[in-house]
Amino acid sequence: MVNRLEIRYNRAQNEIRRDIMGFTIRQAQPEDCATIGRFIRLIAEYEKMSDEVVWDDATLYDQLFVEHRAEVLLGEEDGQVVGFALYFHNFSTFVGRKGLYLEDLYVLQEKRGRGYGKAFFKRLAEIAVERRCGRMEWVCLNWNAPSIAFYQSLGAEGLTEWTTWRLSEDKIRQLAGL
Repeated sequence: MVNRLEIRYNRAQNEIRRDIMGFTIRQAQPEDCATIGRFIRLIAEYEKMSDEVVWDDATLYDQLFVEHRAEVLLGEEDGQVVGFALYFHNFSTFVGRKGLYLEDLYVLQEKRGRGYGKAFFKRLAEIAVERRCGRMEWVCLNWNAPSIAFYQSLGAEGLTEWTTWRLSEDKIRQLAGL
């Protein structure tokens, strides 16, 4: 006997598959570096932070495909890249295990509402489980109501009691006495 929860789950899975026919997610390769750079600039523009993008193509290539500092998933609709997710591992002293930190997720504006964002999160969750991660974390700008609603729909909780702090490169050098 199949219980109702399983039936609903199966129906939801079928709906997701039907909604995203022709959409695939794959691991980025070195030849995708220009595309990754384009999507980084797109998310920076969306977040009103274009002036903070300071890398050059060689640095991006080196960090992603030589040093392996982060990984990138690309989402394709009928062979055209329509979204990306850039992630890396962090570590939680409380959980005692690595976590998966999502730095950027961006789907082209005209491709939103098709389930692609959820498909990215599903794939990231699969990676987190495969790699025995204790958490998935990311940050979201307070004004980004559509993204906040989306994250809440996934069951994510906003950590409102925490404040993110940052030292820019010049402040790091100043603190280091350089």
